Amino acid sequence: MKDYIFEMKMKVRDYECDAQGIVNNANYQHYMEHTRHEFILSRGIRFSELHEQGIDPVVARITLEYKSPLKGGDEFVSKLNVKKEGIRYVFEQHIYRVEDERIASKLQLNVSVSLTANYVPTRHSTELSRMSVDDL
Repeated sequence: MKDYIFEMKMKVRDYECDAQGIVNNANYQHYMEHTRHEFILSRGIRFSELHEQGIDPVVARITLEYKSPLKGGDEFVSKLNVKKEGIRYVFEQHIYRVEDERIASKLQLNVSVSLTANYVPTRHSTELSRMSVDDL
């Protein structure tokens, strides 16, 4: 298994499952979003502070591939890596059952957007540079 720069252990809650008893597909995005937010917080960055500066990171594209379903009570680990490509931060995220079986894969592109420029993509702020992947 590859190395990741951040990971978070979680457990499936029963209300996240559909009538078939498996995790509803939208919840995988919630798990991954929560992992990204916790990673960003671990770097000392708060979205509310960025917003106050007129910078709102937004999701530009999501690709999600499902490998095997999670079920109620399953424990899993959400893992991520991030790299910078131009003005974008590319998050590569995977969800693994605790037993190391990959459940879902995702590639996500985020863009920093300036509110003062009518949502035109801009270079990242100095705040986002604290998330620098160069030293990871």
